[in-house]
Amino acid sequence: MNAMIKQAVEHWHFVSPLLSKPENQEDFDALTEALDELLDVVGDDESHPLMGLIYQLGDLVSQYENEHIPMPQGDGRSALAFLMEQHHLSQSDLPEVATQSIISEILNGKRQLNIKHIKALSDRFNVSADTFF
Repeated sequence: MNAMIKQAVEHWHFVSPLLSKPENQEDFDALTEALDELLDVVGDDESHPLMGLIYQLGDLVSQYENEHIPMPQGDGRSALAFLMEQHHLSQSDLPEVATQSIISEILNGKRQLNIKHIKALSDRFNVSADTFF
């Protein structure tokens, strides 16, 4: 047995929970927490030795989300609300889109998103403009 395999076998009980497909919400939560911690350790260093593990965990998280967490279908207002919630943003955290009062009116259905808003939101969240139509 080569040295790399021997080390993997000796440490597998520590590593295997990180590389196992999540079977339920509890597993998924633990996996996303581990991924967040790894991202804090690695930071912006794309050449960090743990980047391969981060990519693997990201794939597992993405697969679980695609299978178990439906993307909301709806209008631009619901997409904006969803993205704000996911990114922990308040109405005042989007000054490049509109003022807090205008964001409030959009979220409350009193105002529609216009092309300027949609372009700014698309850029901010790195999503297609179609998300908001």
